[in-house]
Amino acid sequence: MSVYYVNKFLFQVDRDPELLAAYKASPAELVDAWDADLGRRLGNGDPVERTTWLRLEPEERTALVEHDYVALFEMGAHFFLCLTIFIALYDEDYSAEQGPLSFQREYAAKLSHWLGKDYPTVAL
Repeated sequence: MSVYYVNKFLFQVDRDPELLAAYKASPAELVDAWDADLGRRLGNGDPVERTTWLRLEPEERTALVEHDYVALFEMGAHFFLCLTIFIALYDEDYSAEQGPLSFQREYAAKLSHWLGKDYPTVAL
C-alpha cells in the first residue's frame, strides 16, 4: 500500500469543496480522475512535474470508491484524514436523519473492534 498516496488523496479531496462534491456524487469517476492527474502532480500541483511510480493499488481504489473507511484505516490510512473527509461527506445527511454526531458514532462503532489494540502504523 502507498500510505502516502492514499493520505494525499484524503487530504486533497477533503480540502477542496468541488473535489469533495464530485467524490460524493460519483466516487469511481473522481478516484480515477484524481489518480490519473492530480495525484501524480508533485510540489505545488504544477502539472509539469509528475510522479511516474505512485498509483493506487486495487484494494485502495476499491476502499476509496466504496467509502470503506474501516478498510482504509486497517490499511494504514491516517485516522484523522480518514475521519475528516467522511465527516465532510456524511455528517450533514446523518445529522438531519439521526441527530448530531450520528455519523461519528457509527464511525466509532464500525472501528470498535480496534479497542485495546495498537492503531495500524501511519508511518511511510
